[in-house]
Amino acid sequence: MKLVKAFCVWAAFCGLWWPAAAQTHLGAQANESSPDRRQLWLVPSPDPNTAARAILFRPAGEGPFPLAVIAHASTQNALRRAQMPQPEYRALAAWWVARGYAVLVPERPGHGGTGRYLEDQGGCDDANYMRSGHATADSIVAALDYMRTQPFVRGNGTIVVGHSAGAWGTLALAGRNPQGVSAIVAFAPGRGGHANDRPNQVCAPQNLIAAASAFGKDAHAPVIWLVARNDSYFSPALSRQLADAFRAGGDKVDFRVLPEFRGEGHWLAESDGGDEIYGATLDSALKAITARPGKKR
Repeated sequence: MKLVKAFCVWAAFCGLWWPAAAQTHLGAQANESSPDRRQLWLVPSPDPNTAARAILFRPAGEGPFPLAVIAHASTQNALRRAQMPQPEYRALAAWWVARGYAVLVPERPGHGGTGRYLEDQGGCDDANYMRSGHATADSIVAALDYMRTQPFVRGNGTIVVGHSAGAWGTLALAGRNPQGVSAIVAFAPGRGGHANDRPNQVCAPQNLIAAASAFGKDAHAPVIWLVARNDSYFSPALSRQLADAFRAGGDKVDFRVLPEFRGEGHWLAESDGGDEIYGATLDSALKAITARPGKKR
């Protein structure tokens, strides 16, 4: 009993424990705080028995604001997934809030304290990246559809942002051409990187390339694909192969290699200071999209 009590105190201190009452309804679970009106929310997930924990940021005022949904990175390692802190992407979220967006960062099932894992890709040699990508996309859609029913969120002009496995899910989502989504921003999309914990090794890269081609076959939403020069999970060379496979279906991909970021470029999107690397590039890429005739969604 003492051990259980000690765990509960530890979990509450670390922010991993949500009151049981918070599980009874979706929406806001706490008051707003700094920065950027940070607020805990529960949103739907693909599992009807699991609500996804999320962090919402938004500008001052009542809105309605365009929405940006950020899909976080992942790992096949079950212990590491269980230990993952609630994703926030504060610098990236602040970048979008400064441009007038409400930003939701949901935690997908199987990560931290949110439900069972739905994105299993299988073994390294026969990894099923199509299945895992679509499972991630399902989680993004569940959160996105719910948030667009909120009075402070606009029904169009949505940006879906992803990082690593989360970005891989955004590519799967792009193939569904979701209504109201103006653009996809994918930071180093992929799965199976650091195979056997070795840098620049990827599980079944041929399967990754084939899945990217399948995702892009019917995609029409513009995709901004960003990768740091020193990304050891999905190198610029492999990322370019994936982007070329994705765009083979006729989709427009704006592929950009960014400067090196600290010791490991793969963590650019989720790190403080990353906006100094991607900010100007992302601004120019977004302006190019909005300037195109007939691209309002």
